[in-house]
Amino acid sequence: MAYDVSALRAQFPSLSGGTAHFDGPGGSQTPQAVADAVARALTSPIANRGTVTAAERAADEIVIGARSAMADLLGADAGGVVFGRSMTQLTYDLARTLAADWGPGDEVVVTRLDHDANIRPWVQAAEAAGATVCWAHFDPATGELTADDVSEATSHRTRLVAVTGASNLIGTRPPVAEIAQRAHDLGALVFVDGVHLTAHAPVDVAELGADVFACSPYKFLGPHCGVLAADPALLARLRPAKLLPSSDAVPERFELGTLPYELLAGTTAAVDVLAGLAPTGGTRRERLLAAMADVERHEDALRERLERGLAALPSVTRWSRAGHRTPTLLLTFEGRDASEAYAFLAGRGVNAPASSFYAIEASRWLGLGDTGGLRLGLAPYSTEEDVDRVLAALAEFVASAG
Repeated sequence: MAYDVSALRAQFPSLSGGTAHFDGPGGSQTPQAVADAVARALTSPIANRGTVTAAERAADEIVIGARSAMADLLGADAGGVVFGRSMTQLTYDLARTLAADWGPGDEVVVTRLDHDANIRPWVQAAEAAGATVCWAHFDPATGELTADDVSEATSHRTRLVAVTGASNLIGTRPPVAEIAQRAHDLGALVFVDGVHLTAHAPVDVAELGADVFACSPYKFLGPHCGVLAADPALLARLRPAKLLPSSDAVPERFELGTLPYELLAGTTAAVDVLAGLAPTGGTRRERLLAAMADVERHEDALRERLERGLAALPSVTRWSRAGHRTPTLLLTFEGRDASEAYAFLAGRGVNAPASSFYAIEASRWLGLGDTGGLRLGLAPYSTEEDVDRVLAALAEFVASAG
């Protein structure tokens, strides 16, 4: 069954406005089904989780449903799915918790490729504990981060390796499973930032070797919140700071305060929209694997079309060069600031922002300073017409120089 992008687009009210969206890496557009789920949760009788009243049970069912949905999407254990305000907040909380057991002589590895949300929490937690921060460097010429690059930063003193599943700036997909295996051989934990990866490819936390995997539903059609998935046995060994009367059960002990039930309802709806892209039949997990494989093929075909068009444009440098990458392209323009292209495209109904997008270490390592470049990000709802439209607008922008 062919990938039906038109049927998918019909589910997004925002796409009817005529704008071509290449801003998905910063947050995707939202289907009507997700908005409806959020609204139902907000307008139906609801209370704090419990089992006595119907309102309490409704809240409990939303939480249990959202854990199950994310477990299906990630190939994780629902009992180890934690929700929070954002991936950044969850990472900071976990970093502080883990760092309580770190001290001088311990080492933590971060990479130059990562979003700062998978760098700064670990750097700051290590510094507070007196541990050493070790940096893994990627090749700026190719955009590749190899297992050897990460291994050079590790030792028998390594306690944790933090690595991205895919770069939100240039799309590079490192060999996470190999990196994780080497880290585990040293007795280290592996934290994977899956925010960008989860939106573009099937995910299996166990196959990746991630001890902890974090992502953000608003990058894959859902609402603004964060998700962390880990083995419940690992979470059970950790003692985060929490309120005295709050639950000490896993995963609840990591969820500070009352959960945003409406956002969790929207998260489940987003997962179900993705599952609905696959032919009927099979479990939700099986349908999600098939659907995300279809999404990956659809986006890769569009990426190749986009890259062919960009190759024909003079004075444009494409920094997304890794052999295995998401459909996320970073561009700079000879003699012109990327923000000019950003504004130019916006004037033609094309949303493609310019920044370093919080991947400030990667931008600096590429020699782009804190400015970064223009990012073109494809999404499940992107079309050939969108690609041709941005190429035409960029050709016009390049021709307008001087």
